[in-house]
Amino acid sequence: MTQSPNILFCIADDQSWPHASAYGCPWVNTPAFDRVAREGILFNNAFTPNAKCAPSRAAILTGRYSWQLQEACNHLCFFPSDYATYPELFKDAGYATGFTGKGWAPGEPGTYPDGSPRKLVGPEHSDLKLNPPTKSIANIDYAANFATFLNAKPDDQPFCFWYGGREPHRGYEYGSGVRLGEKSLSDIDEVPPCWPATEDVKNDILDYAFEIEWFDKHLGQILDILEERGELDNTLIMVTSDNGMPFPRMKGQLYEIAYHMPLAAMWKDAIEPGRIVDDLVNFVDFAPTFLEAAGIDIHPQITGKSLMSIFKSSKSGIIDPHRTALISGKERHDICRPGTVGYPIRGIRDHHHLYLRNFEPDRWPAGNPEVYYRNIDDSPTKTRVVEEKEQGNETYWQLCMGKRPKEELYDIQADPHCITNLVESADHQTIKNTLWQKLRKTLKQHGDPRMEGRGHIFDEYPVTNPEQEQRVKERFRIANETGTFFKSN
Repeated sequence: MTQSPNILFCIADDQSWPHASAYGCPWVNTPAFDRVAREGILFNNAFTPNAKCAPSRAAILTGRYSWQLQEACNHLCFFPSDYATYPELFKDAGYATGFTGKGWAPGEPGTYPDGSPRKLVGPEHSDLKLNPPTKSIANIDYAANFATFLNAKPDDQPFCFWYGGREPHRGYEYGSGVRLGEKSLSDIDEVPPCWPATEDVKNDILDYAFEIEWFDKHLGQILDILEERGELDNTLIMVTSDNGMPFPRMKGQLYEIAYHMPLAAMWKDAIEPGRIVDDLVNFVDFAPTFLEAAGIDIHPQITGKSLMSIFKSSKSGIIDPHRTALISGKERHDICRPGTVGYPIRGIRDHHHLYLRNFEPDRWPAGNPEVYYRNIDDSPTKTRVVEEKEQGNETYWQLCMGKRPKEELYDIQADPHCITNLVESADHQTIKNTLWQKLRKTLKQHGDPRMEGRGHIFDEYPVTNPEQEQRVKERFRIANETGTFFKSN
């Protein structure tokens, strides 16, 4: 009888592609991620369908796109009972399941029919603590908790585990990248053109890098634990992040670095090592991959397509010629506009272009100025962008916070930071129209309410933090009555 494989899914919190040393990033060192890539596959084109914590993780867990998940399309939501998660399916198949750190969050997972709390990712194992190098880094000993999980299960029971690091989510301890990470501002080879290349911005980037390395350190310890126990060869390991870096115009948006994710996969019993794959991969593909790898029936609710054909190949480059494009979208993320409405977008990307359709271009994409653009995490970089505007330079502010047209089109090969909108270019009309038609057709097939004239339902779903909603409403009231705009989230 063939031994059932273990499944280990490792997910950082807010790490963009290409911020791993396997991709050649000069200011971050990720030996554990690099090992997974070297002994397995490094993916160049992996994407989340929704670049925010809760909706991205919901897509991973269910294998469904955000607009197919009712209120789980939103951030700070109630998870719908209609959809099973892949750890729940693994539990039903006899696997030991669990997680450490951050699972699906933020939101309310709901309950099972018997009234017990729903465990979307399995039971939590985060009790063991350590002293982190900064106060902003979680005190969870991820690797030790993983070992405790393994010790508690029968030796012959396969496992499905989720390592959810809380790094590099904000906040950061300013200067920690230089002081503790032994980094230098000169390590930064390029600052994205949507931010000024100032000392505080570069420090912010290095502080982010330091926290990526903390996540990677624990990943390395987890790999060592598996190797010591003789479980490494029979474990499918996938390492990625939920969404892009928590900086202006990144996390929470649909530009390239916002939703383009690092991804490496290793399964020594089944994956030929040392391969680099260029196929377009979407997070909805993970759940069916895990299920097929374990020989568990793929649930009919799942929209994503398994990556097993890529795993079984010995090739690099493009493996599956049918993966010609991928789609993405968003609705309401943080509470940051009057009426608690979102900023709905749908997008489609092929190997050359990114097309975005902004359904409510009159709304502020990063949240209203009155409440300090709450869809962007507070940070030195955010402060610098706003201060540049106040000093008369609106270039960065317009890119990060300004209103946008109904349509956007970018040549991501020539313009990876998505600065020059080609939607009005005469030379690009055929490309624009072709991408929009393909996007619209696919969304209609998915039953996207936006394509059926019912997009308002996403704004009507309740939030799980009514206190925060009321606090933002009060800030809008004060701003409207006094003209005072707030300067922090």
